[in-house]
Amino acid sequence: MDIDIVSVFPEYFDVLGLSLLGKAQEHGLVRIAAHNLRDWTHDVHHSVDDTPVGGGAGMVMKPEVWGACLDELLGSGASGNITGDDCADHANTTHVGTATQSASTRSATTESALTQPSTTSLTRHSTLIFPNPSAPLFTQRDATELSHAEHLVFACGRYEGYDARIPEYYRAQGVDVREYSIGDYVLNGGEVAVSVMLEAITRLLPGFMGNPESIVEESYTGGDALLEHRQYTKPAVWRSLAVPDVLLSGDHAKVDRFRRDEALERTARIRPDLISALDCGRLDKADRKTLMTLGWEVSGAYPRRLKR
Repeated sequence: MDIDIVSVFPEYFDVLGLSLLGKAQEHGLVRIAAHNLRDWTHDVHHSVDDTPVGGGAGMVMKPEVWGACLDELLGSGASGNITGDDCADHANTTHVGTATQSASTRSATTESALTQPSTTSLTRHSTLIFPNPSAPLFTQRDATELSHAEHLVFACGRYEGYDARIPEYYRAQGVDVREYSIGDYVLNGGEVAVSVMLEAITRLLPGFMGNPESIVEESYTGGDALLEHRQYTKPAVWRSLAVPDVLLSGDHAKVDRFRRDEALERTARIRPDLISALDCGRLDKADRKTLMTLGWEVSGAYPRRLKR
């Protein structure tokens, strides 16, 4: 998988060279390159924003700069008037892989990276993703879908956001454009949101996790998504708090049932909307019994919470 990230702070993504994601890059499982949006500017101040049309506070990111950048990274011939000036040298493109570079080392690495031709092909399928607090919520289902993508381009907004015509234009050109929020709150920029989405996506790549079974029963995973049951490790008793006896029984069937029941109980208490979305036809007898005990009607197509 190829991933390009555009930001006015590309060094933010040095952390992507750590842990499993860093190893995945070393092994060629994923390529990540962070680009400085200002490299596509042509004025002396390297401006990427302007005042909002119609007035208002703050600044809005300019479509001309984003257009030049995205035309190049997407390899799209969508803009028929791309000139040599639009494809200027990009002295701040960082190929993520080592997160502990000094400023001088990063600069040297960057200059070397710039001499390499772009790997973006006109023929491959790209997905363009904008973090946006006003957009639909990013979910595990989205992460799973995007983990099968060939090329992802993340566009990090700042200030009051990006000009609304940018995603509109690329959708009209046939690009797969997504806008996602990661929660009901506002951040200073899209970098944190991109880091969240990128980790959720890449950890689902085949070969990324040392033990692929570790992601099978996670929260929000699978057709009937639930919150995961609680986890414990040794010792069996810590500060007078004991691990549930059933987990020490060695009876795998009882352990599985205990964990399933706890997942149902936690989901019903914390995220009842997930219970309401379950397909009752896929619930076994024990699932139905547990949900009924928790105050849910399970005789229909979907569980319904009984009034108390």
